[in-house]
Amino acid sequence: MATRTDRVMSAAVRAAKQAKVWATAAAREADRLLQDAKKRAETIERKRHLKKRLLQTARVMKTAARAAMVAGLAAGIAAVQAERSRRQQLKSGK
Repeated sequence: MATRTDRVMSAAVRAAKQAKVWATAAAREADRLLQDAKKRAETIERKRHLKKRLLQTARVMKTAARAAMVAGLAAGIAAVQAERSRRQQLKSGK
């Protein structure tokens, strides 16, 4: 028959084993949460970089659009001047 001390000791051992299991599970859960947090932080960083790249691309596209508009205007002005000079040549030729 087990003495009172043996029963207390075995209960203490069982409690310690259970605490160890819970501590291991808590450590695994903490590691999983840390990995999720790192992944989320990387995603936020990627979004920040993507937004920065998109803004930079938008600036480049705006500049290209302005350059195209200026080139179109210059071509239109050149066409009008060429037409005027052609009309003047026809008038002076008559």
